[in-house]
Amino acid sequence: MKRREFITLVAGAAAWPLAVRAQQSERMRSIGVLLPAAPDDPVFQARIAAFHQELALLGWIIGRNVRIDTRWATTNPAEIRRNATELVALAPDVILSTGDSTVPPLLEATRTVPIVFPVASDPIGAATSTAWRGPVATSRGSCFSNTV
Repeated sequence: MKRREFITLVAGAAAWPLAVRAQQSERMRSIGVLLPAAPDDPVFQARIAAFHQELALLGWIIGRNVRIDTRWATTNPAEIRRNATELVALAPDVILSTGDSTVPPLLEATRTVPIVFPVASDPIGAATSTAWRGPVATSRGSCFSNTV
């Protein structure tokens, strides 16, 4: 065996355990999604499809490095609470929700899992925030208001 081939072989053998460990250390991340709509709602279907597309553009591939558990809760408060409890029990890394009807039940179910809500008409009134300067516990969101 020539010297160059031997060095290549040894270097490859030394690097192989590092590559295996790097692959094993990447754990599957989990995102919970709670939506106040029926599964066939075209508006929310478009939103969830856009969310999946953006995740993929950022390198988050469903089934490879991220799992998404979606619950469709319609507008029934009991169903929303049941789905919020189920979603929290799955111990996701983060929960995405939208609307004033879904965030408060999530906050009742957990104070440790981060909750992200991109839209809320009244975060203070819905008890997702205690003041404009900060969120309640782990909730994070944006408020869009059309006051005239």
